[in-house]
Amino acid sequence: MEVIWILGAGRFGLQAARLLTTGQNNFRIILVDRDQEKLDRVRGVSCTRVHADGVDYLNTHLNPGNMPAWIVPALPVHLAWEWCKRQLGQATLLDISSEIDPLLSNPMRGSKGSIYVSHANFICSGNCSEPEDMCTVTKLPRKKDMTTLISQLQFKNFSSLVIQSQQLGPGVGGYSPQALFGLLEKIKAGTPPFLLSTACRCHGVITGFDC
Repeated sequence: MEVIWILGAGRFGLQAARLLTTGQNNFRIILVDRDQEKLDRVRGVSCTRVHADGVDYLNTHLNPGNMPAWIVPALPVHLAWEWCKRQLGQATLLDISSEIDPLLSNPMRGSKGSIYVSHANFICSGNCSEPEDMCTVTKLPRKKDMTTLISQLQFKNFSSLVIQSQQLGPGVGGYSPQALFGLLEKIKAGTPPFLLSTACRCHGVITGFDC
């Protein structure tokens, strides 16, 4: 049975847990949150509940001998960046100049220094199936994948690295541990500063850092 770690038991984490434990899905779900009350409110979902900080759990438990099939980030932080920062030991968050904004799609600054981007200027459906040819809301042809756009981003002397969020079900995305470790190796072999991003076809989050 494949194991999936869902880090965060808020709205999106519970949505992911419910979807991945229904129908013909055969996953063992580990649901992690530092808020015990959120975990206590979980009903009707077959999962193992772990009371812990999601980033700390990932940093402590993920290793070559203990890897789930998928990791679902459902926390209000850029999980890939937070994990890489701890793995690197020394990494400094950088304030990305607003000069980058014209190169991005609908950029929005987050409270923790990251930039959120999206092809949509509207609220997306919570169960979007991410069809390749068109947007499920507008019915218009889909724009170029956000993952590709960010990976090709050229801004000053930054190196752009992207981990792709794969769709595990309608409205639910995640990435494999192998992809996360691969990202870390690219950072170690690359030339800082970096733009580290997590993205799917339509949305993404970008964090700038030096190390």
